Amino acid sequence: MTEPTAEPTAEQQPLPWLEEMPPRQIVGELDRYIVGQEAAKRAIAIAVRNRWRRSQAPDNIRDEITPSNIILIGPTGVGKTEIARRLARLAGAPFVKVEASKFTEVGYVGRDVETMVRDLVDAAINLVRTEREDEVYPEAEKKAEEKLLDLLLPPLPPKPPPKPDAKPGDSGVFVVSPTGAVAKSDEEPEAARRQRSREKLREYLRQGQLDDREVEVEVQAQNTPPMDFMPQPPQGMEGADFNWAEWFQEMLPKRKKRRTVKVPEARRILVDDELRRMVDQDDTVNEALDRVENHGILFIDEIDKIAGEKSQTGPDISREGVQRDLLPIVEGSTVQTRYGYVRTDHILFIAAGAFHVSKPSDLIPELQGRFPIRVELTPLTEADFVRIMREPENALTKQYQALVAAEEATLDFTDDGIAEIARIAAMANERMENIGARRLHTVMSTLMDEVLFELPDFDKRIVMDGVKVRERLAKVINDDDLRKYIL
Repeated sequence: MTEPTAEPTAEQQPLPWLEEMPPRQIVGELDRYIVGQEAAKRAIAIAVRNRWRRSQAPDNIRDEITPSNIILIGPTGVGKTEIARRLARLAGAPFVKVEASKFTEVGYVGRDVETMVRDLVDAAINLVRTEREDEVYPEAEKKAEEKLLDLLLPPLPPKPPPKPDAKPGDSGVFVVSPTGAVAKSDEEPEAARRQRSREKLREYLRQGQLDDREVEVEVQAQNTPPMDFMPQPPQGMEGADFNWAEWFQEMLPKRKKRRTVKVPEARRILVDDELRRMVDQDDTVNEALDRVENHGILFIDEIDKIAGEKSQTGPDISREGVQRDLLPIVEGSTVQTRYGYVRTDHILFIAAGAFHVSKPSDLIPELQGRFPIRVELTPLTEADFVRIMREPENALTKQYQALVAAEEATLDFTDDGIAEIARIAAMANERMENIGARRLHTVMSTLMDEVLFELPDFDKRIVMDGVKVRERLAKVINDDDLRKYIL
C-alpha cells in the first residue's frame, strides 16, 4: 500500500520554471497525473517551451514571434481541464483558468472578457509577491521574534536625567572589586541579567511553551466608510472586476488599533507586517506586469459554449457577441487594469471544449485563425481507466487509502479489483452519458460508501478484490433505474 505521505514528498521536490524545462520534461511532469493524451501534452509542451525560446531570440525579431495558441477538442472527462490544473501548479509564469460561458457581451450585465486579463494580473501580483516574501521570510521571522520578545519582556523605563547640582561621579552606589578598583555602577550586571532573561524567553518561545500567553499588538484597522458617503466610481470603472470600495479604502489614511492576542497569532501578525515592509510593492507590480505580457498563460475552458450558428431572432449576448469581444484580446490589444496597462500580444491562450453540439468551425473565422493549433483528445477506454486507477500520483485508489489510513486501517486494491472497477465504469459510460474519467468517482464513491461509514468499527484491513467489488455493486448494476441515478 502506498503511504499517504508519498504524494506531498513528490510535490515538495523543487522544479525549475515551467518554460525552462525541455518539452520532454514538461510531458514527464504531466504524465505524473494525466494518463494518455500524448498529442495534447506534446503540443502544450512545445507551445510553453517556445515562450523561453522567444525570450532568447534577438531583439529585432522577438516582438514578431507570436504565441502558438491551442484549442483542445475532446469529450468531457478526458483530461482537458486536468492539464490546465497541472500546468497551473508547474508554471512559474502567471496562469489563470476561466470559463467562457461566464462572459457576456459589453453593455450587458455580467463579466466582460477583459476581466480575464485583470485576473491574470492579480495572479501575477500574488505569484511575484509570494516569491519575494519567500526570499526574505527568514529575516522577517527574526525581526518579528525580536519584536515579540520586546512585548514579552518590555524594556526598562529610561533613567531620569541627572540633577543640575549633582557633582561629576555622583551617580549612586559604587561597587569596589577585591583589588580595590571601582566598577562603574550596577548597570552592567542589570543589562546582563535582562539579556539572560531574554535568551531564556527566546528558548521558551521557540519550544512553544509561551503559546498560551497573551500580548498586545498594534494592527491596521479596516477603514470602512458608510455607504452613504461612498463616492460613485468614475465612468469605465463600474464593472464587477474593479473593486472600487477596496481602492477607496486604500486611499484613506491608515489607522492603527491595539489587539490582545495569543503569542502564535501575534507572531503571524508581526511576520506579515515585516513582510509588507520588506517587499517593495512598486517593484512587485513592475515585475508582475512584465511576466503577464511575456509569460502569461490564459486557459479558456468551455469555449464550445460560445460557438454556434448565428442567432436569427436578435442579438445573442452569450455567443457571437462574446467571440467578437474575445477576438481583440487574443489578437493583441491593451487592457486597462488597476495596476497599469497590459498588452496581450504575447499572452499564450489555450482553449478547450467538448464540441458535442457545435464544432470549431462554428466559431467566427477571425477567432478560428487565432488558434492555429488544434489537438483532438481521444475518448478513454477501459484499459485507460485501469491505468488511471494505478499510475497517477493522485490516483483515486491512493486517495481512498489515505482516507482509510486516518482511521488506522489499511486498504488494498487487487489487480482484479481495479480491473472490475474499470469495467463497470466503462460499461456505465456506454449505457448512459459518457462522462469519461469522472465516472470512476461515482463508481468508487458507491463502492466505498459502506466502508467509510462503518470504518471506526470495521475490519482494520480491507481488501477490495474482483469478487467483493462485484458483490457491492451488483444491486446498482442490475437495476437500470438505480444505475441511472447512482452511477
